[in-house]
Amino acid sequence: MLAGGRGGRGDQAFRLLALLAGLVVLAILALIAWSTTKEAWPAFRAEGISFITKNDWVPNDGKFGALGFIYGTVLASVIALILAVPISVGIALFVNEAAPRFIRRPVVTVLDLLAAVPSVVYGLWGVLVFAPVATGFYQNIADATAGVPVVGTIFGGPASGRSFMTAGIILALMITPIVTSLSREVIATVPDAQREAAYGMGATRWEMIRHAVLPWSRGGITGAVMLGLGRAMGETIAVALVIGSAANQITPHVFFPGDAMAAVIANQFGEASGTHRSALIGLGVVLFAITILVNVAARSIVGRFDRRTQGA
Repeated sequence: MLAGGRGGRGDQAFRLLALLAGLVVLAILALIAWSTTKEAWPAFRAEGISFITKNDWVPNDGKFGALGFIYGTVLASVIALILAVPISVGIALFVNEAAPRFIRRPVVTVLDLLAAVPSVVYGLWGVLVFAPVATGFYQNIADATAGVPVVGTIFGGPASGRSFMTAGIILALMITPIVTSLSREVIATVPDAQREAAYGMGATRWEMIRHAVLPWSRGGITGAVMLGLGRAMGETIAVALVIGSAANQITPHVFFPGDAMAAVIANQFGEASGTHRSALIGLGVVLFAITILVNVAARSIVGRFDRRTQGA
């Protein structure tokens, strides 16, 4: 009875500590949102809703429209996901389901090393090595697709090595280790009984992966992808170095230079003052809100997949 009483008090203490930890996290997020919004309020008051609906960022004239930066952030992040997700999931499946043991460990080690590389190193490599080489390659693609409906709109036009595409490629390199590691951990949780049942019914390895592994782990993989998206949207230095820093650029041409919210904050904050400084902080508030929305959407998607899995 004494032991039971101690155990009950221990459980209550643990629940209290867990509740306090959760409340502390929520309080920190609320303080971040309140303090940054307070600092950005002069710009929000001056521009109103046009702060996120207009595309005229001219600090000297007191005009602050962030739509072009929002567009650049989303476009570069989407390019990164398109390039990184198939590679990341493929590597995770290869390491867990097909790779021999003597190959598995070196691959995991290389991924861990890539995740530890500072973002500025990726940015410097992108602007000094990749961008000059990519310019000619981009231009060849633009010339080959000129006049082709839809495709020409995306890849046509004069090409620049410092562009949305280069930023997306660098971001893809940066988020691939994250998405791969998380996907690999999720796939490793698939019960062996699932695999054995598929093999017992005569499935090939691909059929086993398709019908047993992926349905079980798709919720976790989706969460890993959303986490990679959040990392891509918030990346600063690497994107600032390779995206081209061309303000007010809203175009479907992925080989054109542009700008992103985090990048413009890093480039202009040191010289900003007054309403300009408030507008840059406002960009941070908008980026913070978008990141929260991405995480809420990720939780919703993962929860829906989990409910479907439990129902099945």
